Amino acid sequence: MNTAGDGLDLRPFHGVRYVPERIGSLAAVTSPPYDVVVRPDGLLHLEGADPHNIVRLILPQTGPSGSPQSRNDQAADTLHRWLAEGVLAPDAAPALYVYEQRNGDLLQRGLIGALRLSEAAEGVVLPHEDVMPHVVADRAGLMRTTAANLEPLLLTYRGNGNATGATAVIEHAVRRAPLLATTTEDGYSHRLWAITDPAQQKQIQDDLSRHQALIADGHHRWATYLRLRTEHTSPTPWDYGLVLLVDTARYPLRVRAIHRLLGRLPIDQALASAAPYFRVREVAGPLPQAMEFLAEAASQGNAFLLAGTGDTYHLLDRPDPALLARTIPTDRPEAWRTLDATVLHSTLLGHVWGIPEDSPADVTYIHDTEATVEKARQDEGTAVLMHPVREEVVRELAREGVTMPRKSTSFGPKPATGLVLRTLTND
Repeated sequence: MNTAGDGLDLRPFHGVRYVPERIGSLAAVTSPPYDVVVRPDGLLHLEGADPHNIVRLILPQTGPSGSPQSRNDQAADTLHRWLAEGVLAPDAAPALYVYEQRNGDLLQRGLIGALRLSEAAEGVVLPHEDVMPHVVADRAGLMRTTAANLEPLLLTYRGNGNATGATAVIEHAVRRAPLLATTTEDGYSHRLWAITDPAQQKQIQDDLSRHQALIADGHHRWATYLRLRTEHTSPTPWDYGLVLLVDTARYPLRVRAIHRLLGRLPIDQALASAAPYFRVREVAGPLPQAMEFLAEAASQGNAFLLAGTGDTYHLLDRPDPALLARTIPTDRPEAWRTLDATVLHSTLLGHVWGIPEDSPADVTYIHDTEATVEKARQDEGTAVLMHPVREEVVRELAREGVTMPRKSTSFGPKPATGLVLRTLTND
């Protein structure tokens, strides 16, 4: 925990939101975060849900020339048109926003605001994963052209677990009617409240100034924020980025794995190459049962579940210790060297399969388990299904300044995109 004044600095902003009268329904214009949308099927589904779906801004698909800049220009033009037409409109007063998600027994509440940017070395916002330069470049191009933070990152911090400070403001706010409420097709209900009272905003800021945060979801967007900050002379709105902050002592997150699709590696080739170095077993489906086999094996050591064409699943575990010793870097803590993601990237991808992890054509990252398997069957490639890492491992490595292999974890639930945006021209 940082000393007061050296921690998180969350500022109110003029939130930009959909005008209910100008859209079919709020649920129809929202989207998962850009990197969770399964393309092309999920993208087409969202585009067809409503002509004003936010996916047209976060994942623009076509432009006059088809170039990335042309797509970014199209997104900027769309944003400006929706603002001019009153489809989107900024709130009158700067606010911090209380955001709630519910699904069955799961309840998550947090604060959306503009967070002052900081480098990892400052110890205020801790990353835990490496990023891919081409993704940062892609997001930077979009954010620079639109001059907007189109979706909040998910950050976590650890409060004292009591209804004091920022949590007290949150739990007072949810007793009144929300600004908006909707239920998306995944079954999650979403509600949003604005905190515009200066005294309550100060109570939140004073509390958060004593804390540090862990990036739970959005490493590439955080890296994008930092890159774009260097392009402007401070102080400017680019010194801040849109985030959702959740106190996991009060509202614990779920940690899930992010799976890999190896689109150009047939399953038979993957298994044959791995067999000399891993124990390879066929396990019975359906998929939920096969994932239980993976969970059992992962409790004993490194393990991966592979799927491809056909309805069979294959479990890889018990890697050759000599191979691990040759392929895993030794300059990192033991907790990092034994991560499944480390073994996958350093050993399986790098040495057994000879696949360049930086090539989007070779490695695709997919959050949904079923979608990964289905895509592998369509592409005649290989799905590599992972078991999630425990949150305490992630947090401890981050505190040590050690980043995990890219796309190692998926914290959730993730904030829906489209409920509140931040345009940098209004701040």
